[in-house]
Amino acid sequence: MGNLLCCVQVDQSTVAIKERFGKFEDVLQPGCHCLPWCLGSQLAGHLTLRLQQLDVKCETKTKDNVFVNVVASIQYRALADKANDAFYKLSNTRSQIQAYVFDVIRASVPKLLLDDAFEQKNDIAKAVEDELEKAMSAYGYEIVQTLIVDIEPDEHVKRAMNEINAAARMRLAANEKAEAEKILQIKRAEGEAEAKYLSGLGIARQRQAIVDGLRDSVLGFSVNVPGTTAKDVMDMVLVTQYFDTMKEIGASSKSSAVFIPHGPGAVRDVASQIRDGLLQGSFTS
Repeated sequence: MGNLLCCVQVDQSTVAIKERFGKFEDVLQPGCHCLPWCLGSQLAGHLTLRLQQLDVKCETKTKDNVFVNVVASIQYRALADKANDAFYKLSNTRSQIQAYVFDVIRASVPKLLLDDAFEQKNDIAKAVEDELEKAMSAYGYEIVQTLIVDIEPDEHVKRAMNEINAAARMRLAANEKAEAEKILQIKRAEGEAEAKYLSGLGIARQRQAIVDGLRDSVLGFSVNVPGTTAKDVMDMVLVTQYFDTMKEIGASSKSSAVFIPHGPGAVRDVASQIRDGLLQGSFTS
């Protein structure tokens, strides 16, 4: 009906290409326009000004000979002031953009190792965007954004990379565990050394207290009982200690069987051994 009345409608975010007798005449903006077809005017077509996205999947290989699939997302749109170039100069815009993306990616990625390709995705995207911007601007298109959304190596390569990563983490965990065990052993040894040192101090003080007590007992007994010698006092003390020891052995329910010679002669032998030991110690020192 609109064509019969020589009127056409152009939707928002769209422009129409007007021709007269097959030659470009004007770009019609959104709205209603008079198109006298009887005078040779006609619509050649419509061109959208909306932002469009093209996803391109390109297979290439890296410098270390690993084949990868690089997925790039190109966001582009036609320029309103160059609508005639965008309409007439390219027959297939998406194929043209795809060809440029293939060319740049296959020229950039083979210069990089696989790990570097992952780290330098932004550099690859910038190279693609610069090349597209320079090429497509002549055809009336603007490249808004270029993204490298994925770099996917072969499944066997991904599995190998995961195994390498897992092995590195296991090695790190083993080192940390060994270091922790080393610290525990060092601390345990330090604790045992400190405990033995303190135990030695306690035993030394105990023995010193025993010696002091015995000395005081001998001196007091010699003063209070005339005619006794230090030997007599020591024999009596040893007999007392001997019977106390026997009493403790018999009173303990968990004591093991101990067979020792028992009798007055045994006490005399013990006293002789202690005196001989003390004399040898004094002679040696």
